[in-house]
Amino acid sequence: MTTTALVTGANKGIGYEIAAGLGRLGWAVGVGARDDTRREEAVARLRAEGVDAFGVPLDVTDDASVAAAAALLEERGGLDVLVNNAGVTGGGEQTPSRVDMDAVRTAVEVNVWGVIRLTNAVLPMLRRSPSPRIVNVSSGVGSLTRQAADDGSTGPLSAAYSPSKTYLNAVTLQYAKELADTPILVNMMCPGFVATDLNGHRGTRTPAEGARSAIRLATLPDGGPTGTYSDDDGPVPW
Repeated sequence: MTTTALVTGANKGIGYEIAAGLGRLGWAVGVGARDDTRREEAVARLRAEGVDAFGVPLDVTDDASVAAAAALLEERGGLDVLVNNAGVTGGGEQTPSRVDMDAVRTAVEVNVWGVIRLTNAVLPMLRRSPSPRIVNVSSGVGSLTRQAADDGSTGPLSAAYSPSKTYLNAVTLQYAKELADTPILVNMMCPGFVATDLNGHRGTRTPAEGARSAIRLATLPDGGPTGTYSDDDGPVPW
């Protein structure tokens, strides 16, 4: 029986590498992305690598798009693993006293509400899977411990992006608690400072390196940990 995964924001960067890594395991991988051209180009590249990839038109901020994506997956036989990777910084001014409210709204809409919207839409399928997993791609900047340390590790002041990841972490814990008596393992990870479009390619890690922890969590054995927050070096402080 083939394991099927959906990776959001999988047309490039970390998401693409997560999809590639899971595909190399022999899994069928849905490439979730808004842009039709980029999505299908990514699917073609993955197929050229021997991955059983298929496109999933998906805008996590749109109810109808998410419902259509869930229906497509249902038609294909269901879903075993969800990797919520799609994310945005929100853009705009993010110094708290001058924050652009559109930046806050955009960051939360994609990074948190989008995760909730999609997770709830596919949860019935995950409940039917023999080894279901949910992996949320967070960030170390969402760690309140690291933010409070004020040692520069969480970057510049951010009233949109960093808090949205803190919010995502809290929501992820709530899912882990709700689903604790099920086989569904729910975990979050930090990919590290990866060179992607999100940071203007200023990162010091490659997308493939950033994908490693997500692949590890997506392939946890049955009965593995749930409700964790980690990176390649181990647990990330809350």
